[in-house]
Amino acid sequence: MTGERRPLADRPLTEPHPSRLSPGHPDRARILARHAAALAAGEAGYPDPATGLFVLSAGFLARRGTCCGRGCRHCPYVTDPPSG
Repeated sequence: MTGERRPLADRPLTEPHPSRLSPGHPDRARILARHAAALAAGEAGYPDPATGLFVLSAGFLARRGTCCGRGCRHCPYVTDPPSG
C-alpha cells in the first residue's frame, strides 16, 4: 500500500479496522474518544492514552490521499483481506 492512491475503505472514519484496533483492546473506549475529539477539531491526531505517543487521525490520513504502509492505527485505506 505504500504511497499509492487508493479509495477509502467502506467504513466511517471514526471506526478503525479491527486489525489495527481490536474490539477487545482494553483502552478502546478512551482511544476512540480521543480520536473522535481530534476528528471533530480537525486536528492531525491525538496522544495515545496509554503511551502518550502521537497517533495520526483517520481524517488527517484521508486528506493526505495515500497509504504510507506503516500500520497506522486509524488508516482509512485498510480493508479486509480478500477471502480465498
